[in-house]
Amino acid sequence: MSRLLCALLSLFSFAALLESAQWKLQENVFVIESQWDAEAPGTRVQLTCNTSEEAVYWQKDSEWKQEGKTLSATVKEFPDAGNYTCLSQRSHELLSSHLLLIAKIDSKGQMMRWILKSFKEPKWTFLKCEAKNYSGIFTCSWMTENKSPNMKFTIRSLKGPQGDVSCSSPAAHTEGALTTYKAQCHKENFCPFAEEHQPIDLLLEVIDEVEYENYTTSFFIRDIIKPDPPQCHYVASNGTVTWTYPRTWSTPNSYFPLTFKVKVKSPKKHKYQV
Repeated sequence: MSRLLCALLSLFSFAALLESAQWKLQENVFVIESQWDAEAPGTRVQLTCNTSEEAVYWQKDSEWKQEGKTLSATVKEFPDAGNYTCLSQRSHELLSSHLLLIAKIDSKGQMMRWILKSFKEPKWTFLKCEAKNYSGIFTCSWMTENKSPNMKFTIRSLKGPQGDVSCSSPAAHTEGALTTYKAQCHKENFCPFAEEHQPIDLLLEVIDEVEYENYTTSFFIRDIIKPDPPQCHYVASNGTVTWTYPRTWSTPNSYFPLTFKVKVKSPKKHKYQV
């Protein structure tokens, strides 16, 4: 769908944004903020077909709406959002296209989180990032129970295109009803030997057919460090256990020291000793 919309970019114009509850996500996609309340009014959106033809008509997701170059639509719930297209009555040629998404907000104007599932630890965290070392490379993850094939994710720096963080396309792993997505990110020009003065601010945007949500997180690399387990070796004859630093840990180890804790479990008493 996105390729088709991009191809039609020069053929349409979005006539007017009549209320502050609607904003532009990208060149051909607009987000309508809708308060999830039966008494709250819908948002009125006006679309104009930018063509010299007078005999045109509008469709929404292949359903006929009306004739005329201008279409006024009230968007409040999911059935109101979707792809609005303008076509020629003579040739039925597609002349313009507008994709409207809904972002659910509460009475205070705060976005309501529905698509993603929060992590148990830390509680109410929807976007979690971890780093194995001080290289400036970290992995961000999020979870969802939604199985929509049209779900799309974009993770990027809040600083926009000028941001110094780049992320890969997310990889999905499904187990039961839960799908976990992970993307590897890299902070450019990161110096592990210098003090961090500015946090890393990330934005995760979620598009699920006609719904839009976003999640933000802010952190320092030092605060998300989670080293891999150490490399251990056990000698059964004398009960000796030796270990070394994880292979993924930063070097030199003298500059990035780790403290190890050994926990011994008694098979008889089922007690732990540290």
